[in-house]
Amino acid sequence: MLRRCGVLGDPVAHSLSPVLHRAGYAEVGLDWAYDAHRVAAGGLEAFLGGLGPEWRGLSLTMPLKREVLPLVDHLTDRARLAGAANTLLLEDDGSRVGDNTDLPGATAAIRERTTAPLATAAVLGGGATATSVGLALADLGVRTLELLVRDASRARETVDALRAHPGGVEVRTSSLEGDAAVEADVVVATIPAGAQTDALVARCGGVPVVFEVLYDPWPTPLAAATLASGRTLVGGLDLLVHQAALQFELFTGLPAPLDAMRDAGERALSARDPA
Repeated sequence: MLRRCGVLGDPVAHSLSPVLHRAGYAEVGLDWAYDAHRVAAGGLEAFLGGLGPEWRGLSLTMPLKREVLPLVDHLTDRARLAGAANTLLLEDDGSRVGDNTDLPGATAAIRERTTAPLATAAVLGGGATATSVGLALADLGVRTLELLVRDASRARETVDALRAHPGGVEVRTSSLEGDAAVEADVVVATIPAGAQTDALVARCGGVPVVFEVLYDPWPTPLAAATLASGRTLVGGLDLLVHQAALQFELFTGLPAPLDAMRDAGERALSARDPA
């Protein structure tokens, strides 16, 4: 039986997940399929109901990471802490396990690029990805975290999840549209490239480590400014590769060929670059 996996979300056509997972399958000799499927908000339950026994796992992106929670039979501790799952493991007995590989993936991505001690952080945005990366930062020692958001009431779930971290994290919110300089050991951008105004990029100009979770378009305004200044940049492809490698291992039970997956992602991104 051909095993199937895939990535779900809306939008999803831009996703590099098929490239990464297929490269992994080819490297280890698995004849598996992995495709992208557009599933809009409110459509996940119906999609899952139509899956056959050949399906093994799903990668979930916006807007499904929280929508999936009531649809699983089991939730890992890290997914429960994050209040979001980006990974759905479909067991042979029909049960569904929700996991979050964004959290350990973010930890690995950060430590791949810097070993600097991190005690304070600022996160641009307050959604599910902000939660996962914020928790990863807490795992790495951050104890003071500022969320810069447009509407603090919409970031309530993220604030609650971060405050629930066992390390004890002081969390506060402020406006994305303010004018005060961002002061932190690391700043994480989880907002669209179009929301990265010149003023916001300038506010982040003094932060020594920048984590841009996007990989398309690339570079974003914040990533470009970071590269130009010579500061440390953790990129969206770093996060994608590490979290995808963890998914690969959960789905297949085999060690992930990280280098092959990363190389495939880099080639695909280069092919998209009109330059």
